[in-house]
Amino acid sequence: MVDHTPHDSAWAHVTGEAVYVDDIAVAGVPLVGYVFSSPHAHARIRSFDVRDARSIPGVYAVLGSQDIPGENQLGPVVKDEVCLASGEVECVGQAIFLIAAETEDLCREAAKRIIIDFEPLPAVVDLPAAMAGGMLLGAPRKIERGNAAAELLRAPHTLQGELHTGAQEHWYLETQVALSVPGEGEELLVYSSTQHPSETQALVADVLGIHRNDVVVEVRRLGGGFGGKETQANHPACWSALLARATRRPVKIRLFRDDDMSMTGKRHPYLIRYEAGFDAEGRLLAVTLELHADGGMATDLSFAILERAMLHVDNAYFIPDISVVGCVWKTHLPSNTAFRGFGGPQGMAVMETIIDRVARALRLDAAEVRRRNFYASPDRVTTHYGQVVEGDRLQTMFARLVASSGYGERRSAVREFNTTQEFRRRGLALTPVKFGISFTTTFLNQAGALVLIYADGTVLVNHGGVEMGQGLHTKIRSIAAAELGLPLARVRVNATNTSKIPNTSATAASSGADLNGMAVKRAIDTLKERIGPAMAQLFNERYEGELTRAEDLRWVRGAIIDSEHPERMMPFVQAMQAMHLRQIPLSAAGFFSTPGIGWDKVSGKGRPFLYYAFGMAVTEVEVDLLTGGHTILRTDILHDVGDSLHEGIDRGQIEGGFIQGAGWCTTEEILRDENGRLLTHAPDTYKIPTAGDIPPDFRVTFLDGVPNPLAVRNSKAVGEPPFMLALSVWLAIKDAICADAGGEPHFPIPATREVILNAIEELRQLTAEHARA
Repeated sequence: MVDHTPHDSAWAHVTGEAVYVDDIAVAGVPLVGYVFSSPHAHARIRSFDVRDARSIPGVYAVLGSQDIPGENQLGPVVKDEVCLASGEVECVGQAIFLIAAETEDLCREAAKRIIIDFEPLPAVVDLPAAMAGGMLLGAPRKIERGNAAAELLRAPHTLQGELHTGAQEHWYLETQVALSVPGEGEELLVYSSTQHPSETQALVADVLGIHRNDVVVEVRRLGGGFGGKETQANHPACWSALLARATRRPVKIRLFRDDDMSMTGKRHPYLIRYEAGFDAEGRLLAVTLELHADGGMATDLSFAILERAMLHVDNAYFIPDISVVGCVWKTHLPSNTAFRGFGGPQGMAVMETIIDRVARALRLDAAEVRRRNFYASPDRVTTHYGQVVEGDRLQTMFARLVASSGYGERRSAVREFNTTQEFRRRGLALTPVKFGISFTTTFLNQAGALVLIYADGTVLVNHGGVEMGQGLHTKIRSIAAAELGLPLARVRVNATNTSKIPNTSATAASSGADLNGMAVKRAIDTLKERIGPAMAQLFNERYEGELTRAEDLRWVRGAIIDSEHPERMMPFVQAMQAMHLRQIPLSAAGFFSTPGIGWDKVSGKGRPFLYYAFGMAVTEVEVDLLTGGHTILRTDILHDVGDSLHEGIDRGQIEGGFIQGAGWCTTEEILRDENGRLLTHAPDTYKIPTAGDIPPDFRVTFLDGVPNPLAVRNSKAVGEPPFMLALSVWLAIKDAICADAGGEPHFPIPATREVILNAIEELRQLTAEHARA
């Protein structure tokens, strides 16, 4: 199914009519909610006094942990993150008090009048210090195959090293926001910018000490999420709910950009230690890996993220003997959390580093070394966790992309350019991605839907997924229209609402369309099963001759048609009116759970993924050796999307994911001072990619003729995999600076100007040392 219609909300975005949480009008004027947070990374709260703050006219509430009627807890998996600090704070920005007032100025004045006495405690604000102090957040994880340690001893060539990958700010355009509106009794309606409405509902109920059926969470759309609103949107929702409960007034909390960046978690920084053995052809024989993640002050989703990183350290490569150990460490920083790729980028980055180093050590082209290590039939198809790589597209994609991008000719042109330039160098890199699609927490692979057909022939679709700009509602609308044979104008997708679809999973893991699309299809299948016999009976009443059978009915072109007797047809509108008169139920729920998956986290074996998405990129860059600046000259991407549900949206996800990944790899640097305070807390200090960072020659092509029978309408997920293709930018920069130098520079992520200049200087010193030797 190919759909070229505009994004479902495109007109509203362009005209400014799209309604976000901050635009929602409610009866009366909502109070402004405000969070009083910790200035310390680690401190004991010795005493506090909020009486003066509460006495200000126009201030309706000042709440602390002692005022929480339910459970003071926000941990989504492990209950180790309080809603409001009690007795001790563990990061700068941790919430201590909540204020509700008529204006933001009054909130800030009240905050100034809160008297609080802290006793500073020793703080650990970086990963190496946490590791030195043994501050594990939980038991280490391990996945292994064979005997990597023994095979390393037998390998003809070995290398070892470590890779640092940095944090990344989500930088969604809409900051964290929630509006809570009290109703009758215990009822509460929460408008939240959350990727996980059911979890938000559950935590609000827990914090208030009420039942989940008292709380409705509704989400029309998010102004971006990228994982940053999967768990951490729960905080403002619970805070605003507490204030609404206390004041019996609607209360909205919207974080100021600087506060949002300071208070929320990021992509996990990783320190990865590795050793690899390989042969003279560049084929990997054995690899050992230690993955160390900075979890922040609480667990959040750190272990699920670590597990996905461990499952993706192979990327696209078969490794006969491999051992992967993973640890999450506690620091006195905001809890790090989900981010597009969910550990995949960190895991893949170290394997791409290893492949790049192997190629450089053997003086081979890195793209060819990658090809030699790809998964391939018949005996190189099983991952280190025991899943067979089915539907492998790697060799096909490599051949096509090398040809379409002119890789060989451009490699020669890059070498020629570098021999003629004194202060500029160009680099070229090809990198693949093999990304598993499914939640690795298996029970989360489920979704529900409710489809309503009205007597006028219009359709309203409810499902549990969240629209956050990625085009999920547009795809769901297209699926529903295609299944019913209707024009898009007859179908509308409703706001996501926990009173319509209960117990939903987060919109994450690139599975939004897969899960919710199948749930919608099943609901429509149920409707067809009800309507079909009634329509067959109707035709048989009207027409003489051979009987119409329900199984022969086709839903096409806005009508229901007997395929065996095409003259027997009825427009959809008339058909639904007839069904209503015949008392046929025109609403149905649908449910889908992913079949055939599951894995044992203890043994590290199983089939965690339903299928894999594949992609490949070739990127060429130019580096200024004097300033460390770089320019992406051209990127060619070939991506496997199965049968695209919507080519425009899928192309946008590929381009956007790649550019966001390029930001992580190059310019997006998170800096903190020695006290744990974020220094890069605004757009003037934190550099996300801009229009000038997009390659002027940007070519995205879909791999054609490869339908995916395992997903709705033969499609494939596309949200996260393209992010990792940006590793081609990072390694192209490294290729440029290593063009005429020996040795291996320290080259972490992000490769900022400072990192590039330091690497250039390091290579100069290594070259000089080799010359003296």
